[in-house]
Amino acid sequence: MATDIFAQVRFIPISAQKVRLVADLVRGKDVVEALTLLKFVPNYGAEPLSKVVASAMANGEENFGVSRDELYIHKIVADEAPTRKWRRFGARGRFKPWLRRSSHITVVLRERED
Repeated sequence: MATDIFAQVRFIPISAQKVRLVADLVRGKDVVEALTLLKFVPNYGAEPLSKVVASAMANGEENFGVSRDELYIHKIVADEAPTRKWRRFGARGRFKPWLRRSSHITVVLRERED
């Protein structure tokens, strides 16, 4: 059985939907290839996602002694975090809520089995 290498970041101030668009690009790829790809993706969600993938890679190297060339992204999840509701007042005394969404990102890496 392969060991799972985790990294998680919570309460990122970007919606989970926007992070999922970038996460779908790198799911199943090698870690080094995914980090190179994320460096050139213009989406706002690419930066926190690349930090989590780099952290998971460092966890694998330091805690499990696995080479970074042998790791691949087994699972990557962007879940919704609490939404902050801000007030915005509209015309005729009406209330217009602004929803400031946030997300939790979880990355699971595994070692390639040849």
